[in-house]
Amino acid sequence: MGKQYEIPLGAQHISLLEPLHFKFTTENERIVDTQANLFYVHRGIEAACCSKFKFRQVSFVVGRVCGLCSISHSTAYSQVAEKLVKIEIPRRAKYLRMLVIEMDRIHSHLLCLSHVAENSGYEALFMKTMQYREFVMELLEAVCGNRIQYDFSIVGGVTRDLKPMVAEIILKRLKIFLPQLDELMDIYKNNWTLSLKNKNAGAITRADAMRLNVVGPFARAAGLAVDVRNETEDLLPWKEVGFEMITETGGDAYARNILRLRELYISKRIIENIIHGLPESPLVTETKAFPDGEAVARIEAPRGELFYYAKGNKTQVLERLKIKAPTFSNVAAMVEALNGNEYGSAPAIIASFDPCLSCTAR
Repeated sequence: MGKQYEIPLGAQHISLLEPLHFKFTTENERIVDTQANLFYVHRGIEAACCSKFKFRQVSFVVGRVCGLCSISHSTAYSQVAEKLVKIEIPRRAKYLRMLVIEMDRIHSHLLCLSHVAENSGYEALFMKTMQYREFVMELLEAVCGNRIQYDFSIVGGVTRDLKPMVAEIILKRLKIFLPQLDELMDIYKNNWTLSLKNKNAGAITRADAMRLNVVGPFARAAGLAVDVRNETEDLLPWKEVGFEMITETGGDAYARNILRLRELYISKRIIENIIHGLPESPLVTETKAFPDGEAVARIEAPRGELFYYAKGNKTQVLERLKIKAPTFSNVAAMVEALNGNEYGSAPAIIASFDPCLSCTAR
């Protein structure tokens, strides 16, 4: 056995822009053991939602859990609160929620891909990917009023309608984005040196993904067909607007790149279908009821299953709120997938996990 070294990475590192700390034990520059530490940014949001805010205000509070996943949090909370007050939101509001969720998925996946490119040593590809991502940030601002922290989903529906002029702009910009997406797919799939860095890096098998309860693109890239959009037709009609499950089999950083790019084609199709088939109805279902009992809601955030539990006691303030973010579900698999790889590959592998500690630690 060679000499072993312990190498820390994070909690804030130039290749890991998240408050997540890894401690690697290496031997001949190969990782033989990994430990992960998180919860550096605990902010007490769940406790605040059950003590300082009325239940209708909580959708705005949880939208601040994470700037990138804002729409996922506010929508998941709104869904669980709507179960507690026993209302169903208007059909147009459901379509508009799906529209913003898929636009959010496009920008989140492109952000992840750009970080993988940067951490793999491809600075130009990082800038190109970020350049192509910018259009959807502008569209989110046009639809929601903000580039991040959208305050779009509320208890009972949504805050804003889709203006016809904005809908036309979205369709026009998606047409421009399609050849850009094709170009990115060609680079990430066929560039020899980039593939050399990412293939077999951070690989996890389908069996391990199932054993460790992995969620999101991390799981689907390993061949595990899990996607909340395939299971919650009662809340949002995903299949009606063209949802299709995408999986890969490699389980490595390369497979995660390709899977995210393939999912962008699906997101584009869903957005177009929503705009072409947007039903007419009010935007909000009004109610004077207070939350009563217990309920759960799940939503497929860009990083995987986002889970909300809430308990009401017929007052304005919730008795309990619990959030489980997808990164929390994936930490155990991250640790396992890093073992056996060269230390130099760790930054790209971690970026391909797409961790979000704002969501996880709260």
